[in-house]
Amino acid sequence: MNQTAPAVPLGQLVATDPARAVPLLREALVRKGEDPRVLRLLGQALRKLGQIRDAELAENAAIRASVRDPELIAIAQALLANDLPTAETALRQRLSAQPRDVAAIRMMAELAGRIGRYRDAEALLQRALELAPGFAAARANLATVLYKQNRFADAVAMLDTVLAADAASAGDLNLRAAALGRIGEYEESRRIYRELLDSFPQHAKLWMSYGHILKTLGEQAEAITAYRHCIAIEPGLGEAWWSLANLKTVRFDDADLAAMQAALANEDRLAQDDRLHLHFALAKALEERGAAEAAFSHYAQGNALRSQELLHDPDAVAEQVDAVIETFTPSFLSTHPDGGEPSADAIFILGMPRAGSTLIEQILASHSQIEGTMELPDIPALAMREAQAFGGLPRDWPQALAAMTPERRAQLGAEFLERTRVQRKTDKPFYIDKLPNNWAYLGFIALILPNAKIIDARRDPLDCCVSNFRQNYAKGQAFSYDLTHMGRYYGDYVRAMRHYDAVMPGRVHRVIHEHLLDDPETEVRALLGHLGLPFEQACLEFHTNTRAVRTASSEQVRRPINRDGVSQWRIFAEWLSPLRAALGDLPETYAQF
Repeated sequence: MNQTAPAVPLGQLVATDPARAVPLLREALVRKGEDPRVLRLLGQALRKLGQIRDAELAENAAIRASVRDPELIAIAQALLANDLPTAETALRQRLSAQPRDVAAIRMMAELAGRIGRYRDAEALLQRALELAPGFAAARANLATVLYKQNRFADAVAMLDTVLAADAASAGDLNLRAAALGRIGEYEESRRIYRELLDSFPQHAKLWMSYGHILKTLGEQAEAITAYRHCIAIEPGLGEAWWSLANLKTVRFDDADLAAMQAALANEDRLAQDDRLHLHFALAKALEERGAAEAAFSHYAQGNALRSQELLHDPDAVAEQVDAVIETFTPSFLSTHPDGGEPSADAIFILGMPRAGSTLIEQILASHSQIEGTMELPDIPALAMREAQAFGGLPRDWPQALAAMTPERRAQLGAEFLERTRVQRKTDKPFYIDKLPNNWAYLGFIALILPNAKIIDARRDPLDCCVSNFRQNYAKGQAFSYDLTHMGRYYGDYVRAMRHYDAVMPGRVHRVIHEHLLDDPETEVRALLGHLGLPFEQACLEFHTNTRAVRTASSEQVRRPINRDGVSQWRIFAEWLSPLRAALGDLPETYAQF
């Protein structure tokens, strides 16, 4: 008696005989309608058969069908309500039952990104694209995740594939413009913003982003016009007001002052980010009018809001400096003489923010052999990555470095050069990384790039710290929003630098900002001498250099050397006791080395 052979599960048949599976799957779709699981299997089978276009159609249909699934709709609603625990539990259950559901994988990536787990988000999105290479939305999400990790060139490359598939949204183009700006492709970034504004002329934040690029390119009048357009559309957008203030050359009139005060008074309709930006901008307007107490009050309120967001831990900074001092001993350095990438291309300008590093960069970038770039995020990213791979906290890089082989240090030096290559737009032999916070990783730099030059930009601590207190940064610098934290940070920075001076004498060249203002030629000659380069008159005429400048000092370095910023702290002197207490004797001793 003949017996019917048991049916082979469709999933197994896709793996073993995709040609036989395809008609069965199509038949199942006729019976069941657009079942996402069946569509995913069909896409998998068609891809195995090399029928890529049909596979993409099936995969995209599976995604559309999944999005209509009540279970995924409920998860999406939880994400929208920011109920992340509920969303995570449901997504884990969903993916346990349907591990190839790329719509659910993308949602899990979104959840990971929401809580800052960008590497997890990246891995999830890569998996979604392995399963459905034509999933354009996941590719665009991956570009965002890469951007969030400061991998701007990778983000641009990913967005280029979205563009090539004719699947880019306006949001994708906006992200591409932002990423291009971060790798120095300012003209292309400007072109995209201009094109987007033609389509969305009433989009306030687009006008603001356009203004940022114009400011970077030195087109100040056009930047002001863009920021004013933004404010006309959305008067309560605090960042636009602050962007005008941050040019350091715009003087607010009475109408501006009244408009900012009116926006700030409407607190119940104002986001915290707008509120803190308005406090900083109003403080600048009041400071210009000589209303020191009112200005300081607004600076204090803006700083308090920002400090609550960022939750800086001054003890963590002190502990990292302790670890540096404990690790980088003469004995340690004598037993680590070799290793690192021997290239001398990189010049690091580091120290406190608002200490004159942009001025030094502009001076050096006016030399025929040196290219200026921007504040590059790569050294902290490498150091923290290695610390975590070693099994420690991100700040535990000294221990990770101590355990490295010379070959590993050489690999890291080469990786830094490769990661930053995208920032180099000329064939000049040297280039600058002017991220101030690199002082916290100086030992890391010294051992992975032993021939790199290091410059410490140092400014009077009261002027420097008060300048930071008056500055709202786009990101980072969490120490700068509390006077006590700031004084402690300045002290830890000086403590670390004095230790490096003791154990690596001559490795760091220090430029005291006030000395540079008093006698620029002497200081510039000494600086170039440390770099082993001849003096060039163009370095003293740096203000004529038309290169793009991204930092808060962009407009100031387009003027000749001046003393406008010296002793600006004095008008706020009566409210600075927490800063003075934290600084101790540093106002008298900061220039001693």
